[in-house]
Amino acid sequence: MAIVADLLKVTHVLAACVFLGTGLGTAWVKVAADRQGALEARLWAQRFVVHADLVFTIPAGLLLPASGLALARVYGIPWQTPWVATGLVCWAVAGAFWLPAWRLQYRMLADVETAVREGTPLSARYLADTRWWLILGFPSFTAAMLAVWVMSTKTLPF
Repeated sequence: MAIVADLLKVTHVLAACVFLGTGLGTAWVKVAADRQGALEARLWAQRFVVHADLVFTIPAGLLLPASGLALARVYGIPWQTPWVATGLVCWAVAGAFWLPAWRLQYRMLADVETAVREGTPLSARYLADTRWWLILGFPSFTAAMLAVWVMSTKTLPF
């Protein structure tokens, strides 16, 4: 049983690292490309963001609650334990803000592909979607960080 618990813990911690690292990294890349301004840079960055979420963020985001709930079961910790329940709520909040941002990524990708293909400037919708992507990303990332805090310390910061 100890090896199962250890594997679950390592999986859980690595999934958290991948989730948060990918989120921060893709935001950095997108913001840098948008500030640089070249359509080709924006296209590359937008493709990178979409691909990174498919390869890293989504699998890690699914693995986190699964491994966390499995750990709770292995250790006999009820899901209603305040720090476990708070971590799950934080994860749900992170997802609730991330899902609409994820949808925007595909729309922004289509917009920048069109601009590059047609040789036109980016649409106002792309710029508005980028703004909303950042606005939605802040509470999503903050909630995910709070989940890490609660899971790591087993205390509530409020």
